[in-house]
Amino acid sequence: MTEAQEVLPDEESSGSRLEEEGDVAADYLEELLDIADIDGDIDIEIRSGRTYISIVQEDGDESALRELLGRNGEGLEALQELVRLAVLTTTGNRSRLVLDILGYRRGRTAELTKLAENAVAQAKDSGEEVALEPMSAYERKIVHDVVADLGLQSASDGEGPGRHVVVSVEA
Repeated sequence: MTEAQEVLPDEESSGSRLEEEGDVAADYLEELLDIADIDGDIDIEIRSGRTYISIVQEDGDESALRELLGRNGEGLEALQELVRLAVLTTTGNRSRLVLDILGYRRGRTAELTKLAENAVAQAKDSGEEVALEPMSAYERKIVHDVVADLGLQSASDGEGPGRHVVVSVEA
């Protein structure tokens, strides 16, 4: 093994921790889906130091998984928190895993990117702050990243379920 190919101990332990996290999350979700009599396949992916779990359905009726998503992804957010708690209880480690159902997050990311781009354009045109709708921490992170990539400033404002992103031209 060359020096460039060596795996550092921290990277190795982090990778095995993320794999364990994914296994615990998948077991929890499989049991939950069985109890609810919902068909779905679970995919695990580790990238950028985070575990991504997807519940997909290859064939058949997706209506039960769509119900699990809930209105505006509220069921998905709640289920993600339950899965993170299951991982914490089993491993003793806090998890930053991301759960997706039927590609909802991928579609929502595209919507949030467009929303952020429009807010940036509006802030540039008006020179005034633009406040966006309340959203989850994960969604706010996506918006903050897009706004930063486009050269403007953003901050989260508000409390609890009313927490939202404000886009501004100046810091």
